[in-house]
Amino acid sequence: MASGGLTSRMEAALTQAWQGHGLLAAVLSPISLLYGWLVALRRTAYRLQLLKAQRVPCTVIVVGNAVAGGAGKTPTTIGIVQHLCARGLAVGVVSRGYGRSSADVRMVHDGDDAADTGDEPLLIARATGVPVCVGRNRHAAATHLLEQHPDTQVIVCDDGLQHYPLYRDIEVCVFDDRGVGNGWVLPAGPLREPWPRAAIAAIGQSSERALVLHTGRNPAFGGFTAHRELEQVAHTHDHHTIPLAEIKPPILALAGIATPEAFFASLRAMGVALDKTLALPDHFDFSQLDTDELAGYSVLCTEKDAVKLWKFWPLALAVPLVQTLEPAFLAALDGMLEAAVPAKLSSPHGHQTT
Repeated sequence: MASGGLTSRMEAALTQAWQGHGLLAAVLSPISLLYGWLVALRRTAYRLQLLKAQRVPCTVIVVGNAVAGGAGKTPTTIGIVQHLCARGLAVGVVSRGYGRSSADVRMVHDGDDAADTGDEPLLIARATGVPVCVGRNRHAAATHLLEQHPDTQVIVCDDGLQHYPLYRDIEVCVFDDRGVGNGWVLPAGPLREPWPRAAIAAIGQSSERALVLHTGRNPAFGGFTAHRELEQVAHTHDHHTIPLAEIKPPILALAGIATPEAFFASLRAMGVALDKTLALPDHFDFSQLDTDELAGYSVLCTEKDAVKLWKFWPLALAVPLVQTLEPAFLAALDGMLEAAVPAKLSSPHGHQTT
């Protein structure tokens, strides 16, 4: 846990530095200039078609961040997938599968180990029931998914906003309350690319096919919003539920996500008295966790953590996050889908979906 604590402190220091133009940000700014130059060079290579984005024979929606760390892209992916399925579309998901031990392209199944698939793809597969494929090369993953599920009409890419080799028809850029921070690119700021972005135009796509979604409470600029709240119940590893009000103290809450304190604050706001908290690095490897720290506590965690933690501590209770996408966002997404390449959205039986 010592290395995890050190990593958490370093991440906290950077997160604080990214909100202003203080000493640490200033020291890192020369590296940011180099990083920004490399980003611009890569965009230019795609604009001049020295590098080419590869298409797949279905509509592709990429959900991602312009800032480092999580901003709610996986819950957004799940919400979009559920919406498209409700429309009657055949949907699949591709993801890099960050943090997994293998490098192959593979389909994700409900009983898989998160170490082989990544935590987020496994969570998406369990939450939606749609085909999910992981691979560092998203085009290879999308191609493999279509080989296994040729009737797929829409592929949603969880993360990959800066992964240009897979051609995208629509982009969804997700922000939380951090916004763009100090407005600087990595490592002096949180941005993976300059904002406002020109990445779509840089790879020959229309900026009219990009949506901005805010998952925080205080959107700093234009776009749509999503409402997020925790459920009032916790889920056990064997699919039972327990009302939060009935969980016996002492209670320990842990989170290996981008913003653990947000999870803890939400629990407290719901009246859960936390006796201890463990803030862990994003995508934390729970094989490194000292489970003696959990003994004697009712342990609460996020769903993302639970898919890995249950292997080592099956008594943990997962508190699901419910994210609701505003109707205007879904309407805009539907409009973009119809405009993207309408022929792609014809059903496998030859008629248009509605």
